[in-house]
Amino acid sequence: MPMLQDGLEYLNSRLIFGMMPGLASTRKLCEVLGNPQKKFKTIHVVGTNGKGSTSYYLSGILQAHGVKTGLYTSPHLVNLRERIRVNDLPIDEDSLGRLLLQVKAAAEKAQVEPTFFEVLTIVAFLYYAEQNIDVAVLEAGMGGRLDSTAVADGSLIVLTSIGLEHTEVLGSTESAILKEKMGVAGSAQNILSNGRGKTFVLGGLSDALIAEAKIYAASRGSSCLVPKVRKDVELPNLGQHYIENASLSLKAAELFLTKSYDDALALKTLSTRSWAGRMQKLIDRDGVTKFVLDGAHNSHAVRRLVETLDKYYPGQKFHCVFGALRDKDVGEMLKLMAPHVSHWHITRTPYPRFRELEDLQSELEKLGLCVASAGVFSREYLNEVCASVTDGSPVLITGSLYMIGATVQALKDDFDGLAFFRGMEPTTNEHR
Repeated sequence: MPMLQDGLEYLNSRLIFGMMPGLASTRKLCEVLGNPQKKFKTIHVVGTNGKGSTSYYLSGILQAHGVKTGLYTSPHLVNLRERIRVNDLPIDEDSLGRLLLQVKAAAEKAQVEPTFFEVLTIVAFLYYAEQNIDVAVLEAGMGGRLDSTAVADGSLIVLTSIGLEHTEVLGSTESAILKEKMGVAGSAQNILSNGRGKTFVLGGLSDALIAEAKIYAASRGSSCLVPKVRKDVELPNLGQHYIENASLSLKAAELFLTKSYDDALALKTLSTRSWAGRMQKLIDRDGVTKFVLDGAHNSHAVRRLVETLDKYYPGQKFHCVFGALRDKDVGEMLKLMAPHVSHWHITRTPYPRFRELEDLQSELEKLGLCVASAGVFSREYLNEVCASVTDGSPVLITGSLYMIGATVQALKDDFDGLAFFRGMEPTTNEHR
């Protein structure tokens, strides 16, 4: 498929620009392309953790109500096409290749050098406009105010959580990061001059941050809602944090749909909606849980993983397949997980930023922990690990979203929970 190859080549050439916060390039390109982002409604989802699952749950609820819904998320696990969906179907290869080249031509005309993420964001806008969707649920890449998704002007914004991340860009305090994320709404001047306030739906924030958020919103003629965490939500994804995220998606759907919102239908939809690779159980044809996948890749996320194991598998110890990137605080992650692991199986994918096996082994030894096996990640390696499990418990796979992506690719034909990924081949795995 030469068009797709040419398009992906152009996209990958953007990686050298890294992440450049700012909207100037995106605005210019949207202008040249006829402002596709104005042809549908938008709901923004911002936050430190929980953006992807909240966006995925929300898009499913809207679809169930007959709303043609676009979903834009990042990173992808296997293939770039996952990031751009309409009613749960990924963008097709022909459209992806064609629209990437359309953005390339527009960039040459506008004389701008967009980043990897900016190019994909504009491809999403073009595709959603072509597909004539009703609404796009847009997960911000980083921050909010200067994130390329912010050029789409949604009146509803979901803020999932605030933690210290990307502090060199977003600010060194939670308060500064809160303002950056809420800034996806646009400048106070623009909002007030349009006379259209925004609505913020706030997730798990401290009381102090909620108070700050309300002041910030009021200064822009906007309002904040803090929905209660629902007790009647059932999800395939294990963990209280997913129930919190689903509660946000229910409130956002209710606000968007107004009178047509059906709570029973929304809850029924959530009960079968599994966000891949995040506290996901892979169940075989005999109904046995063989694997638990979780993309926890920092100590904040590992704490949530450990809370979830405590709740759903009290007292149980797992064979754990673990691999992580070099820039992560692996010592802290391993220490938190140690009480839940009986056997450590350390691995790495070919991705260049992965920690070497010797490095992981020495981190475990520092904590007085033994390595049961070590090997480069493959289906064969997973089979070996499974063969060593004698008590029938599932194998836990965690430490990196990149590794979860490799796991999904290896297992997608064997488990119905990964059917979405069938027919997709791995593409550039730079999670920009």
